[in-house]
Amino acid sequence: MLPWKRVLRPLTALLLTAAVAVVPAATTAQAAETAAAPSSGWNDYSCKPSAAHPRPVVLVHGTFANSVDNWLGLAPYLKDRGYCVFSLDYGQLPGVPFFHALGPIDKSAEQLSAHVDKVLAATGAAEADLVGHSQGGMMPRYYLKFLGGAGKVNALVGIAPNNHGTTLSGLTNLLPYFPGAEDLLSAATPALAQQVVGSDFMTKLNAGGDTVPGVRYTVIATKYDEVVTPWRTQFLTGPDVKNVLIQDLCAVDISEHALIGITDRIAFHEVANALDPAHARPTTCASVFS
Repeated sequence: MLPWKRVLRPLTALLLTAAVAVVPAATTAQAAETAAAPSSGWNDYSCKPSAAHPRPVVLVHGTFANSVDNWLGLAPYLKDRGYCVFSLDYGQLPGVPFFHALGPIDKSAEQLSAHVDKVLAATGAAEADLVGHSQGGMMPRYYLKFLGGAGKVNALVGIAPNNHGTTLSGLTNLLPYFPGAEDLLSAATPALAQQVVGSDFMTKLNAGGDTVPGVRYTVIATKYDEVVTPWRTQFLTGPDVKNVLIQDLCAVDISEHALIGITDRIAFHEVANALDPAHARPTTCASVFS
């Protein structure tokens, strides 16, 4: 990836933060309805898990994303393989359609808790598996650790998750040089401030260890990630953890932060392996065709 492209996404995120602060509350109802439009082929609450795939999969989108656009690739991929697949919107700000996962992360974890309960009740399953991208791969750890989620979740698969905070390719180091910027970030988009390396939220989340007993963890990262940086901070430490660098499976995979969660079928193949390790097949560059 060209250097200017590495810088573009973090700058865009900061510009969107400022935009969110001034979005009028009178956003049209039509736009909100479009953002919440039914997804195609998943969120079917009549779906009953099979013996081959006995747990429903709950997809947890990332920052500035939503329950549909983040999963237009992975949701059908898993659905076609016989999984009951569900997704949710969380972390919404008043009057802001489309761009979610911006509210306080602890409150977002409460929304996830309620959604998992809803999915388990509908499917009759005892546990669910969670797959999240970016913030969506990290936020469930709060649910598992502090909200009783460990008793309801078998596995958490994080795709490019912000597990230990991010420097946004070094841009967060500039915040102290802009008076009021940190306050604006915290007030307008709490989740962004909470994801900065060294934040109170990150300190609380990781105190006492990265994992909780009884849950299997998989992290799938790319060395070209320009949003969650340094990329090695995505990895977890603890029992029942598998950390995967996608370039170790396919050296020519150049997916960055967004593409690894949205379109990368090599990463999708590794997600499928994490959900069903008993029937895992080697992930290679050829997995893009599987």
